[in-house]
Amino acid sequence: MNRFFQLFKVPDLRKKILIVAGLLVAYRVLAAVPIPGIDAVRLQNYFGSSQLFGFLSFFSGGGLSNLSLVMLGVGPYITATIIMQLLTIVFPRLKEMYYEEGARGQAKFNQWSRLITVPLALVQGYGFLMLLISQGVIDKPDPFSLIRNVVVIACGSMIALWLGELITEQKVGNGISLIILAGILARLPASAGTAFETYTPGLLLTYVGFAIAAILLIAGIVYLNEGERKIPIAYARRVRGNKLYGGSSSYLPLKVNQAGMIPLIFAISVLLLPQFVAQFVTLFSVHWGVKISGFATAFLANQLAYGIVYFLLVFLFTYFYTAITFNPEEVSKNLQQSGGFVPGIRPGENTTKFFSGVVNRITLWGAVFLGLVAVLPIAVQKLTGVATLTISGTAILIVVSVALETMRQVNSQLTMREYEGIE
Repeated sequence: MNRFFQLFKVPDLRKKILIVAGLLVAYRVLAAVPIPGIDAVRLQNYFGSSQLFGFLSFFSGGGLSNLSLVMLGVGPYITATIIMQLLTIVFPRLKEMYYEEGARGQAKFNQWSRLITVPLALVQGYGFLMLLISQGVIDKPDPFSLIRNVVVIACGSMIALWLGELITEQKVGNGISLIILAGILARLPASAGTAFETYTPGLLLTYVGFAIAAILLIAGIVYLNEGERKIPIAYARRVRGNKLYGGSSSYLPLKVNQAGMIPLIFAISVLLLPQFVAQFVTLFSVHWGVKISGFATAFLANQLAYGIVYFLLVFLFTYFYTAITFNPEEVSKNLQQSGGFVPGIRPGENTTKFFSGVVNRITLWGAVFLGLVAVLPIAVQKLTGVATLTISGTAILIVVSVALETMRQVNSQLTMREYEGIE
């Protein structure tokens, strides 16, 4: 609590926090303005009955649920970043630029991600509108209105990205994450109000159990997010001239959940793919487009099949993305070049195998937990029988992760100023 009050005692930090708050308010204003020709009642009913689109609304900062000017939020940029990271597997030059060229290479990598965001925003905006039109959620507009709305949606996505980067520049949290967090928190009052309105005295124990489960879930997510395996690292002594270097010991932290939220985004993209394919197939064959759309709709309506496939996709993508971001061979090579080694393990191939084994074991628990978090809303509704009682593990995971990361950045800012005061 003392650290919280210290934020407002330091003029520079106070200014940064007020700027971040102002930018978040500006985004929430944009998220409240719908694009033209929207029936709010039909839209709310549709999103309220769809777990899938409710999840996607998180990543738009809450703007998708009312088809606002920023309905896609930072989703296209997140997708562009994922695509760029996947391309590092195919193109070694991209991998070298991102991992070996330092800040300059990462800046260029991010610039390319922004360029890819524009066409992705156009395609996703068109796809979502056509999907909602096919479901009867919104009326089919004339060609000019459709093109206008797609362009407005793409521009709104770029504005959201710009606001996120302005927030990141203040160095009190990641702007993209804080925009998503603001959208989740903005929905809490409405969700709590709905739960109280539908409260039944006979279900008191159900509500108490729900509250306990929510607390336990938060504790579990914090434990998962902060959990890591510390690999001891020793450095051999080296003589350079008349000086002796090395001889120290350290550790390499391997996080249980190295993939973060990316597996959930991958899984949702795959689950939505049939609907988007149906829209494009309809342009060439209405018969097959209707068939594919009907299959996709029936699958999403079957909660058991949807939950099982969702869990498996999250599980597999957790391993897949961890394999992309953590290369045991590269880590072993860098460790050997710096004169470090794992005690009891030979440098080189044996160290690579050791890291691979450790990562596979700890990723198993992270993958299972992420999969359970993903399907938690379905399980809670089945167990309680109350549609308004849903624990969105995904939302809690985002809130906890963003809160912890923001706290770290704020603490580092305060610590830096404490040292400056000593000088």
